[in-house]
Amino acid sequence: MDTKEIQPTSLELMGQSARDASRMLVKCSVDKRNQALIGIAESLELYKDEILSENSRDYELGQENGLSDASLDRLLLTEERIEAIAKDVRNISNLPDPLSGTFDVRELPNGLTIGKRRVPLGVIGTIYESRPNVTVDISALCLKSGNACIMRGGSEAAHSNRVFSRIIRRAISTKGLPLDSVQLIENQDRSLVEKMLRMNHYIDLLIPRGGAEFIRLVVEGANMPVVTGGVGVCHIYIDKAADIHKAVEITFNAKVQRPTVCNALDALLVHYSIAPMFLPAIAKRWADYDVEMHCDKRAMSIIGPGKTDVVKPASEDDWGKEFLSLTAAVKIVDSIDESLEHITEHGGHSDAIITEDYGSAMRFLDEVDSAVVYVNASTRFTDGAEFGLGAEVGISTQKLHARGPMGLKELTSYKWIVCGDGQTRS
Repeated sequence: MDTKEIQPTSLELMGQSARDASRMLVKCSVDKRNQALIGIAESLELYKDEILSENSRDYELGQENGLSDASLDRLLLTEERIEAIAKDVRNISNLPDPLSGTFDVRELPNGLTIGKRRVPLGVIGTIYESRPNVTVDISALCLKSGNACIMRGGSEAAHSNRVFSRIIRRAISTKGLPLDSVQLIENQDRSLVEKMLRMNHYIDLLIPRGGAEFIRLVVEGANMPVVTGGVGVCHIYIDKAADIHKAVEITFNAKVQRPTVCNALDALLVHYSIAPMFLPAIAKRWADYDVEMHCDKRAMSIIGPGKTDVVKPASEDDWGKEFLSLTAAVKIVDSIDESLEHITEHGGHSDAIITEDYGSAMRFLDEVDSAVVYVNASTRFTDGAEFGLGAEVGISTQKLHARGPMGLKELTSYKWIVCGDGQTRS
């Protein structure tokens, strides 16, 4: 594939071309948008060797620059991961059109018929680190929902993001969508991020994806609405009425299945009455994968200090820490009330209770104020694809305007539609 193309050379031009593209995109039929998505999926598979080649350059540079294991895992692409990305794009194409139809329709006493119709937000800006698949997820969800996007990926994934962007742009242009519906800021000059944060005259919503400090800087510097997310501590509370086998399997999966992502387990809370049975069982399972357990004194006394070098005393900092690695904090609590208090102080992302007691389960669902709350399931399901959204532009841990995995609907607003027959207001 010829990776050279003509594209705007300044942020101002990119912003204007994105705004123009968004106005054209909203006129495109859902069939045309879906065909573009299918074209993207086919192109990802067709050019997978080139994608892997560019990704290997990023991965090697990441190793040379001392990226953490978590960052390298998020950066890495494989044939299987590319196939999964392409599958997600196809899944998005098969979802209902988020812009179709009118809802909340009613007739007023004066004869006016009013309702709401979903509309795209316009231009979505996103700044993200490490994960090149975000380039595809953002592009596909924005196109399906009628939004243009301007993306700025991290330097650690520059080659991967560039090849993804050019594949996507070529695919959509051949299907009749505006080329500049999808744009990537390829220049890695950090000053461009500061300029992007001040482009509220072009960008309608900004979505940052990265570490807590990075997101804080974006929120403080942006002059347009920002959706924050992906950062937060995930808890599992093992209730006194938990099924031991179920609790071990869920907890094992939540920590080990992919420990470097935001929905992996960080802190394990265990009711004191079940701890003598549960903790040795999960410690044994985790030990096979060298999961480091940072235990409070009571948990340490049950597991046994010195038994293994992966069991260590917890510090106060561990209770509010997102580990993104094979590490978990472990605390024994005296009641569900104590677990709820702990999660209220340190949670907010994805939190779960393992219990066979209906009352405890319902209380947990009612009182835990997190983006996603689970009963008897792994926190690893907090994901757009797993939730049937096709993919996600991010996982919002705030309350406005979206919460949890953000899919197509979360990239739309609405306008009021009012139809009359000559009515005037007296």
